[in-house]
This record gives sequence, C-alpha cells and structure tokens, in this order.
Amino acid sequence: MEGHRGAVLLPQQEKILEQAGYQIRMVRQRRKISVNLVAERAGVSRRSVWAVERGNPSVSIGIYLKVLHAVGFDKDLLKICADDPLGRLLQDERDNKYAKEEDEQR
Repeated sequence: MEGHRGAVLLPQQEKILEQAGYQIRMVRQRRKISVNLVAERAGVSRRSVWAVERGNPSVSIGIYLKVLHAVGFDKDLLKICADDPLGRLLQDERDNKYAKEEDEQR
C-alpha cells in the first residue's frame, strides 16, 4: 500500500491484510452493522474502522482486535498459528532424538 506510514510489507503480505480487511467489511455488511456502530462498540474512530477494512498495515493489532470484537469475530484471532503440523513434527523429531540419546547413555 503506497502512501502509508509505518510497516513496509511485501506485496503478498499487503494482499493478506487487504483480504482480511475485506472479510471484516463483508461480515459487517452482511450483518447490517454500520461503521458508526462498529466504531462505537470498538471505542475507535470511523476512520480507524475504514482503515481496518482496507487492511491498512499501520493500524495496530489492538485496533484490529477491537473491530473484530465489535462484529463478533475476536476469537478468530486465536486461530492464528493454532495448527502447526510442521512445527509439531520437528518438535517430535527432536524429542525422539533426545529420548534415544538418553536411552543410549543409560
């Protein structure tokens, strides 16, 4: 996103934030919740809500969370990195390696 201050992102990262903002806007519109009501519920300005809905990277994650809460999706933030099959596989391999080393030392 050109012209913004703050975080400089890779193009694919910008697209991810823009998609997230679009999805937040669609939730709000499908539920027929006005920007004014989201701003009021979130305790932020309408400008901040619009910035979230555009996927602006300079908006703090706290503001994103407040807006998500205002539309009933704040718990979805917990889904980030909740499932990490590669990380769990690597951890299991390390644990197995250490267990084998301990068995060999006994």
